[in-house]
Amino acid sequence: MTGTVQLVADEVTFGYPGRPVLDRFDLTVTEGDRIGLVGENGAGKTTLLRVLAGELVPRAGRVHRQGSWAMVAQELEVDEVATVGSLLDGSLAGVRAAAVAWAAAAGDPDVDPQVLAAATDRLERLAAWDVDRRLDEALTRFGAPRARERRLAELSVGERYRVRLACRLAERADLLLLDEPTNHLDAAGVEHLTRELQTRPGALVIVTHDRWLLDAVMTAICDLDPAMDGRPALYGATRYADYRFAKDQMLRRWRARYRAERVEAVRLAGRLDDSYENLSDAWRPPKGSAPNRRETHARTTVKRIDRLVERHVERSVAVPVPPPRLAFPDLPSVPPDWSGGPLLDLRAPRVAGRLDLPGVRVEVDPCSRLLVTGVNGAGKSTLLAALAGSVELGRGVRSLGAGVRVGVLTQDGQLPDDDPTLTGFEAYGLLARRLLASGLLDPDHLVPVAALGLLPEADLERPLAQLSVGQRRRFALACVLLPAPHVLLLDEPTNHLSVGLVDDLTQALAGTSAAVVVATHDRRMRADLAAWPVLELV
Repeated sequence: MTGTVQLVADEVTFGYPGRPVLDRFDLTVTEGDRIGLVGENGAGKTTLLRVLAGELVPRAGRVHRQGSWAMVAQELEVDEVATVGSLLDGSLAGVRAAAVAWAAAAGDPDVDPQVLAAATDRLERLAAWDVDRRLDEALTRFGAPRARERRLAELSVGERYRVRLACRLAERADLLLLDEPTNHLDAAGVEHLTRELQTRPGALVIVTHDRWLLDAVMTAICDLDPAMDGRPALYGATRYADYRFAKDQMLRRWRARYRAERVEAVRLAGRLDDSYENLSDAWRPPKGSAPNRRETHARTTVKRIDRLVERHVERSVAVPVPPPRLAFPDLPSVPPDWSGGPLLDLRAPRVAGRLDLPGVRVEVDPCSRLLVTGVNGAGKSTLLAALAGSVELGRGVRSLGAGVRVGVLTQDGQLPDDDPTLTGFEAYGLLARRLLASGLLDPDHLVPVAALGLLPEADLERPLAQLSVGQRRRFALACVLLPAPHVLLLDEPTNHLSVGLVDDLTQALAGTSAAVVVATHDRRMRADLAAWPVLELV
């Protein structure tokens, strides 16, 4: 790596009570580097970003940052009195201060030339003369609220994120840390973000599941899942497919080495057993032999093999942890005694201020597929809510076939219970009892949560509040699948999921017997599902 060093993480260790997250993590980021952070949900990606930004203090090791830095987190805390205007003004304050400092230096005939040069260099790096245009364009491209008097607390999570992201891009900090920035953007917003990240100066560290963004922007990919040495691995791959190939090769080598070491361990154990037997026989030497000499030789052999076993154990790799794979259930296509026709039918829906589709009929037939697209605010989420029957229609008719079960994944991944102290198993069981009592669950088609491969049992035994955003999203998906639905309504299903799970989920949706309606801005998923019928909202 070349260029000015912007960030160094040196043997950083961090964990929460009873749960280690980072162990002696190392990373060096220089100017021009664009590092993508990937890994399974719960691997510590968001925690690492917060440590790199200084929001969390490592228990061991250190983080050194040079220059300015900024972070946009998935979940943003807001002041009750803060407004869009105060956020915009605060964001531009640093850039304008740099412009004032340059003007003061340039207008001082006695200024030290080095001071003027430094002020000029900072002004050029920030492109201060262009900051208002950059901010205005980002707000427009992201579809972010612009009314200065609106309080941030009144905005949705996505709206707040888009405003903050536009500000951070306009600021041009030397180091930018982003956590899943494409989750709240439509296609036009993602395209603008991609161009900005490709051309911006400084350095970038970004957590993302967006495979397209990884291909277009990153200079390297850092995988927080442990490699053969038990540490995260930095892959120089600049394409997602190259990274996956390199990781698969590493996993094959790891498994092959582990198998060879198990064979060697068995061989050494056999030699050790034989040596102990010889040592035991040495106390009963045959007549005329040299017992002392035989005993000494046997003891020496035992000690030598003992040392071989110890060295073998020290050098052996850990058991390869298989990457979690989604075990998508075999969902039914129709209820018993189905008489034909659409499973779900929605005609000319209208929800005041959110959706109006006169003359449009959405029929969801058995095993059918539908991809819903459109810009932010076009009504994709409202359409799925109308199909789910969770919003009141001002006009239109929704019809659901007899016995048809519908599984709904909302964009925010709402969990089935508001009690964060419940464990995953407890919340899943509570949801199952509620569905059973309401007649929305067939006991013969219940999907066990532990069988899905979405979360290990250890995480399902933890309170939901202790799970990461991505782990909670996985649990929400499990809850959607619990009643074995005939119809799946999925709103931005890739949000917060690991890239590996996104691959698995895309394949599962293409092959399931259930009918599927997906609303997504994910460019790779849309490309993978390009053969599906499309309903574009404008």
